[in-house]
Amino acid sequence: MTLEKLVEQFAQNVAAQNEAIFRGDAKTGNKHARKYGAAVDKLLAHGNAGRDALAVLLKHERMDVRVMAAAHLLRYRTAEAKAVLEEAAKGQGLVPFGAQQALKRWEEGTWALDPE
Repeated sequence: MTLEKLVEQFAQNVAAQNEAIFRGDAKTGNKHARKYGAAVDKLLAHGNAGRDALAVLLKHERMDVRVMAAAHLLRYRTAEAKAVLEEAAKGQGLVPFGAQQALKRWEEGTWALDPE
């Protein structure tokens, strides 16, 4: 599967997970979480080429997709990822809360979505 297809799979499943959560369908949400988790694992397995491919999502139209990509790119694209998370964290709701939590873990030194 190409890097672009993996990025597309990541974005589609992040969006689908959030839509399922908003409907109260945790089971479907978890299915989509596993799918985007598998996509990001494959992207990261490609090293910096995979990270660079994922970084296009920092400008995605959907906040949930931008936030999830940024959360995974904090170590590799720190300034850009923090900017996305800080902007999202100003809002209310589930996605802004996720952004706040990612920033908190980063500041605490407990963030581990893409260790070196």
